[in-house]
Amino acid sequence: MTTASGTQETWFRRFQQAAPDAVQLIALPHAGGSAPYFLPLARALAPAVDVVSVQYPGRQDRRLEPAAEDLNVLADQIFDVLDAKPGTPLVLFGHSMGAVLAFELALRLEKEVGDVPLGIIASGRRSPTRHRDEIVHERGDAGIIAEMKELAGTDPGVLADEELLQLVLPALRADYRAVETHRHRPGETVRAPISVLTGESDPRVTLEEARAWEEVTTGAFSLRSFPGGHFYLNGRQQEVTAAIKESIAAFRAAR
Repeated sequence: MTTASGTQETWFRRFQQAAPDAVQLIALPHAGGSAPYFLPLARALAPAVDVVSVQYPGRQDRRLEPAAEDLNVLADQIFDVLDAKPGTPLVLFGHSMGAVLAFELALRLEKEVGDVPLGIIASGRRSPTRHRDEIVHERGDAGIIAEMKELAGTDPGVLADEELLQLVLPALRADYRAVETHRHRPGETVRAPISVLTGESDPRVTLEEARAWEEVTTGAFSLRSFPGGHFYLNGRQQEVTAAIKESIAAFRAAR
């Protein structure tokens, strides 16, 4: 399918073969993240789960495309290309910025498709109803790099390579602008159940802020915390994979 936003091949990456009856997991990366971040997850969940990792514009093989600076625009672009049909067994999984994007995408899917998605798994992000005034996108390069170091989710080799940093920073700044300027529309909720995963020592998400995701769904809600910070999932693949499997099973049982 080709749209003004590109093609499915442009936006979506599959790293493993999936079973014919697999649940489709749309995986949405964090600010500055790219599709291969979810390669370990795809391997761990295959073949029962078809992990479809989203490649945002402005990075890696899409580095010549302008990165989106508006989260609603990015959600619209992904929705246009997704082409979901009624009855599609689809789950949205997003980490950090990707969690907010998953919520926005769910709003669009429920409005246009009706019974999609089965559920949302929101990782490493406070509820859209819990706003913080953050202006990382207004910092100089050194300020953004300091943020990357504090969250400890970036390969130290990237941080030490000035040339590589200059390739990464424009998309990262755009992502931060998109998520930091995004505002929840009061009263807007989804019907899909929401499962929240969070790091116990995440400097950007308190347990109360994570629990507040319950306010934006009329469906079931669950919360699970893990030892670790913002990128807790990097070192806890087995536990996170198990939690995702449990959430998907609960979503399917409820439907």
